[in-house]
Amino acid sequence: MEKILIPLLDDDIAPRFDLVQEVAIVMVNGDREVIERKILVLAEASAENLCQLILNEKVDTVICCGIEEEYYQYLIWKKVKVLDFLTGSFEAALAHLGKNPEPGLEIFLDA
Repeated sequence: MEKILIPLLDDDIAPRFDLVQEVAIVMVNGDREVIERKILVLAEASAENLCQLILNEKVDTVICCGIEEEYYQYLIWKKVKVLDFLTGSFEAALAHLGKNPEPGLEIFLDA
């Protein structure tokens, strides 16, 4: 099982990690099938609070579009896998989960 967090802006992956107020947390099994999903609304946009949520929820992977280097490095240091430069809809991100995108590769999921 793997727990994945995706910062959201409406129905899309949020363009900026530090400005997000809504996140999806998804549990996937070994076949990368979604077995549980929940949406959390945050009290305020804060990269520090979001990092703490990621650690508290024991998230394995973060899928995002843009993340500042200090938060990227912090999450990597805390053993969280970060897939950045991903854009597109939340549903496209879920469909893309089984494809194991390369870190640092910009992918347009709805193109």
